[in-house]
Amino acid sequence: MTDPRDGTLAFAESPVQLLNTLEWAHATGPGAFTVVILPPHDPTSRGQLRRMAQLARDSGCRVLWREARGGAVTPSRALAALAGPLRRARRLVIGDPFSHYLQLLLSMAKRCDIVVVDDGTATMEFIAQLSRGERLVRWHRPHARGPRSVLFTPVARRAVRRLTPTAGRSVEVFTAMPVQAMEGIAVTANTFSWTRSRFEPPRLTGGADLVGTSLVETGVLHEDRYIAAVGELVRQHGITRYFAHRKEGGDKLRRLTAEAGVEIVRPDFPLELVARRGPIGSKILSFPSTVVHTLPRVLSDTDVRVVVCDVEEAWFTDRVTERASGFLSEVTNTARRELRHN
Repeated sequence: MTDPRDGTLAFAESPVQLLNTLEWAHATGPGAFTVVILPPHDPTSRGQLRRMAQLARDSGCRVLWREARGGAVTPSRALAALAGPLRRARRLVIGDPFSHYLQLLLSMAKRCDIVVVDDGTATMEFIAQLSRGERLVRWHRPHARGPRSVLFTPVARRAVRRLTPTAGRSVEVFTAMPVQAMEGIAVTANTFSWTRSRFEPPRLTGGADLVGTSLVETGVLHEDRYIAAVGELVRQHGITRYFAHRKEGGDKLRRLTAEAGVEIVRPDFPLELVARRGPIGSKILSFPSTVVHTLPRVLSDTDVRVVVCDVEEAWFTDRVTERASGFLSEVTNTARRELRHN
């Protein structure tokens, strides 16, 4: 692997991360740079990443696809190949500071500037945890325990140090989320100017669409109660299309078709691009998720109305902590405040 062209090296593990990296580049103008894609295993994410990779190439990025997961040898080879560029990079752009793989990469990097772009609402939790000096743990997961966690602790601590601004190292968060301010971290608003400049305003169908969520798959919500809630929304709002999250399981989606009566749409790009390209409903409903913050910006020059739906406590599984339910409430409340002010 050659050096990043201007000293900037970006990593993307999801289609949304890559989209927001392109938004950051459009907003800040760093010149040509290298994006390393570290794809997950699931085919939906990989397909979206391949399509996003072509958009990145069209925008002037050098894109490298690196298989970094699976087996005992593949991750080691990927890390060895990335070691040199990581040491030489003057600026790293990452999309998921909670990823153990990216934390490992951060621990290998020398002193350099860091840019964190959105990989979803977790950005809100990231700054809060970083300001408290905590180990980074996703909001819907309990704090890790056991031998593997103990072995990873030194890596996690080094990653937190790399993400903490010090003399000679800047940290920027490029985000569409409402985030807690932290001394020393520059927060830059993601207005989705690249998406809006690349695609004309979409054709509106006049109907209502519902955005799916993977909260069942992550163990936060009971599947039966979620499907019943979707059915109720379909009846109330006349929803015909359900835009599936890339991590939603096929069995659940088939149940939604049979029991809620909605057409399942498997997006081939992140929903922000799907909505912008259209056609899209004049009303878009969503449970607490990233899109309740991003879609109003992507569609700011249209008459589309974004509606945030509540998640009832009775839908939660037994594994949901008070911290997780509080975080979902925060996502809902902050999105509604922003929608009222816009």
